[in-house]
Amino acid sequence: MKKGLTFLCISNYFKGLDFLEACYNQGCKVYLITSQKTMHEGWPRQYLEDIFFLEDQGEQGDWNLDDLVKGTGYFLRKVRVDRLVALDDFDVEKAALLREEFRIPGMGATTGRYFRDKLAMRVKAREENIPVPGFSSLFNDEDINQFIAAYPGPWVLKPRSEASATGIIKVDGGHQLWEEIHKLGDHRQRYLVEQFKPGDVYHVDALSLDGKVIFSRVSKYLSTPMEVAHGGGIFRSAIVPFGGVEDKALQKLNKEVMSAFGMQFSASHTEFIRNRETGEFYFLETSSRVGGAHLAEMVEASSGINLWKEWAHIELAKATDSKYKLPKVRKEYAGIIVSLSRMENPDNSEFQEQEIVWRLKKAWHIGLIVKSKNRARVLELLDQYAGKVQTDFHAAMPSK
Repeated sequence: MKKGLTFLCISNYFKGLDFLEACYNQGCKVYLITSQKTMHEGWPRQYLEDIFFLEDQGEQGDWNLDDLVKGTGYFLRKVRVDRLVALDDFDVEKAALLREEFRIPGMGATTGRYFRDKLAMRVKAREENIPVPGFSSLFNDEDINQFIAAYPGPWVLKPRSEASATGIIKVDGGHQLWEEIHKLGDHRQRYLVEQFKPGDVYHVDALSLDGKVIFSRVSKYLSTPMEVAHGGGIFRSAIVPFGGVEDKALQKLNKEVMSAFGMQFSASHTEFIRNRETGEFYFLETSSRVGGAHLAEMVEASSGINLWKEWAHIELAKATDSKYKLPKVRKEYAGIIVSLSRMENPDNSEFQEQEIVWRLKKAWHIGLIVKSKNRARVLELLDQYAGKVQTDFHAAMPSK
């Protein structure tokens, strides 16, 4: 394998450490662009040639894109970059912008929209006959009224480019919906409205290569991201039964989504919902990244596949036109529980079951991952721990 490739990574948040290490261990030079707010985090500087901090702008902590382009242009005068990788949802569009501007190989702006813009995702999914809840853009007043008439409420207003359940507003009637739309003012085009379908929410964490899904694991949120974000709940997820109805249906549907959206090679995190009334699965959203909330650690406990490291190896294989081989995949059940904590450094030593394989080390948080060959045991422990965490540790913050 050709050595000495140069990777420029972008991350608005402190994450992707295994990706950076894997690139370094394969002989690559690795540079990182990140946010000022992460300056005091424990970035693995021993694996980085250099790290650049961009000033955060506004409440969302975004960057001035003109500064990003100009700074990257100045950097490229001295350094030749082989691959540019976005490590977080918020960086997909930035990375696509830089690839287009400087003609760096990888996902461009049009395909990038399918993995970032919730409206683009839904339009494309509907075009490809992938089931999605009823939705409408907020561009045209008559289109919105037709949506209200066609799809009974309740509905949710969703930002097109936020991650997870951030910024979602639930409304029950047409009058309230129009009130919320008017509040958005000149920003209404940045949102969409969607029919709210109560149901269980699932996620498929996958790796793709040469336009094909080569690994995926299906999990079910025991507390949905929306419930956690808006109700201050405790985050939990667990692997679904292998070979069961959920597993088979969502493996197939995820492949259809990746093919329709033009995914060539990357990690991906895709969410689906199952209608409680009909049992039908609907596509919700996807992203060309490793799932957040430490789901990668849960997937690794279940499968032995470290999504961050394998994604780095895939990127390197594509950059060098060499073969990639997926490591042997295990099939064990795993589940995760994560919560905000009332204590800055909570003592989790009371949790001593042998199934625990990971403990979260983060201020003001408590989290555990359990693994077992018996899925019922995983669910039993997650339920048991949820009660303990709720009583002894849990804290909640109001959503923005």
